[in-house]
Amino acid sequence: MAKITEENILNILGKEIPPGSSAIINFNIAKLYTSTKVEIPIIIERSKKPGPTVLITAGIHGDEINGVEVVRQIISKKINKPAKGSIICIPVLNVFGFLSMDRFFPDGRDLNRVFPGTKNGSLASRFAYQFINEILPAADFCMDFHTGGASRFNAPHIRVDPKNERLLELAKIFNAPFMLLSKNLAGSYRETCAKKGKDILLFEGGKSQNSSKEIAIEGVQGTMRMLHHLDMLHTNFEVPIPDTKSIIINKSIWVRAKYSGLLHIKIPIGKHVEKGEILATITDPYGKMRHVVKAGNAGFVINVNEAPIVYKGDAIFRITKELVNE
Repeated sequence: MAKITEENILNILGKEIPPGSSAIINFNIAKLYTSTKVEIPIIIERSKKPGPTVLITAGIHGDEINGVEVVRQIISKKINKPAKGSIICIPVLNVFGFLSMDRFFPDGRDLNRVFPGTKNGSLASRFAYQFINEILPAADFCMDFHTGGASRFNAPHIRVDPKNERLLELAKIFNAPFMLLSKNLAGSYRETCAKKGKDILLFEGGKSQNSSKEIAIEGVQGTMRMLHHLDMLHTNFEVPIPDTKSIIINKSIWVRAKYSGLLHIKIPIGKHVEKGEILATITDPYGKMRHVVKAGNAGFVINVNEAPIVYKGDAIFRITKELVNE
């Protein structure tokens, strides 16, 4: 089990990492059916000065590349070398899904719905169990990076439980463009952290199987602000100062396609639209039908379905309805 001893030695998966050192530990619970090892690198940086331990993860869903890119940049730019305390980075948790660009584990399960896992359950459940019992205990604070599923592009935002005042304040420090107040989902990593008393910020931005430079910047800069708040960011880094404060969202609604056809988006993600404003058009392939999609209410567009073809009933836009800071 992960722990920090009285001598301030971090122990993860049986390996001791003393203060002031770096380590890469390979986490492996199963092989591919070809007997090939599948190893998940855990990248650890420790300062000689005592301080909190921050756990930064991405790739719980194997096709969510943008989150992986955020953590990669944090490592590449050496932001993960703390001025005090320790930073643990795991860029790809679901390596199985990452190899095939699949959201799920090979057993067909969503890793983010089986936490805290079981010792003798499915592969995803066993992995979750090992992660929660062998790695999470070392962490004082967690940041987890996600993207929108399928072709749905999420505006960069932090999701936080509205009942947790402490996390609300931390989310304001991270200062993503939007903050979405949402309950913890059953079986999620976020819910398990909450039950174990671990503070966690969940960042969402971009879409699956896609890498957005703008989304990565928001994730990296938010992380830098959090590390600065914890006195863990080295002084050679300039703390990014945001232009505006997070827009806090209490409620949002989905705009759904009334017709099947080709989808033509007319507005950018994050835009504030007025009621009746044109969002998109849906056409048939033969030039006979053209349906205009309009906003049913004023608000910010925080999710756009970028699929070129939609079916009747498909969610195509998510628009804010109630803002806490209005």
